[in-house]
Parts: sequence; C-alpha cells; structure tokens
Amino acid sequence: MTPTSPTDEQGLDQSEELDLGLLADFVGPKVRLLWNLLSTRMAEALEPYGLRPGEFSTLALISANPGCSQKQLAHRLGMDKSAVVAIIHDLEWQGLATRVRHTQDRRFHALKLTPKGQALLQRTLAPASRPGRPIREALSPRELEQLLSLLDRAWRALLAAD
Repeated sequence: MTPTSPTDEQGLDQSEELDLGLLADFVGPKVRLLWNLLSTRMAEALEPYGLRPGEFSTLALISANPGCSQKQLAHRLGMDKSAVVAIIHDLEWQGLATRVRHTQDRRFHALKLTPKGQALLQRTLAPASRPGRPIREALSPRELEQLLSLLDRAWRALLAAD
C-alpha cells in the first residue's frame, strides 16, 4: 500500500508546495510564513498554562530586564505601546508582573515579575522552546548562531531605517 498525500475537499493534493512567485525574493513574506507556523505552535504549547505567546515574550523580557519600562518593552518587541500596555495589564491582573511608578518620573513604570510570574516563566520554558526544535535540529550549532545573528541584524536594520 502506498502512502497517500493529504487532500482538500476537492481531492487536490495538499502536499505540493506552492511556488512563491514574486514573493520568493521578499524577506517579509518569508519571515511571515515562518512566523505563522511558529506562533501557532507556540500558542498551542502555552495554552495549558493560560499564557499567550506575547505574554510569554513579555515575561521573558521583564525577567531579563527587571525595572524596564513599557516603552522599552514596546520598542524591543516591535509592538505598539498600547498593545504592550494591554499585555502588562493582563499580566498584572493574573498576578504575574507588577508596575511600580518611578520615584523621579511619575510617567515611568518600572516592570518586575512577581514570584508567581517567575515560576510560570520557568515552567513554560521547555514547552515554549518545542516549536523551534525542528529548526534547531535542522541547523548546525554554527548555522543556528548565524541565523540568530542575522535576525538580530535585520531587526536593527529595520529600526535604523525609521
């Protein structure tokens, strides 16, 4: 018996990849295709913990940068400030992070994880890393280091272009 390829409702073979055509030389759509797969899998991995991918990333950044501001987070996440404020509000509501007004500048909120937030971050590290495992396994350690370095460089290039 020969294995069959996945088919859609019309019986068309879904295992055949579409030609990207004009998009083949565009960085954005290729990154978006990768992001779509990773973000869906990340959401599935974090769902049992009641955490969304954006919340996980925010917890991880606050953990690495205690006392950072919402503006700094928005900048690093490449997100609109209002979206980050909403994430921080949710994290506060769940008891995972706190916002403390800066003593000299009342407009500035220093962000910190609560012990509950730090514990949840630690519990979710392994599940959150699973979606990227196939990429890590497909690349040599040197290639992975190079990929991550190139992604950082691309991020900085886009920021510098603004």
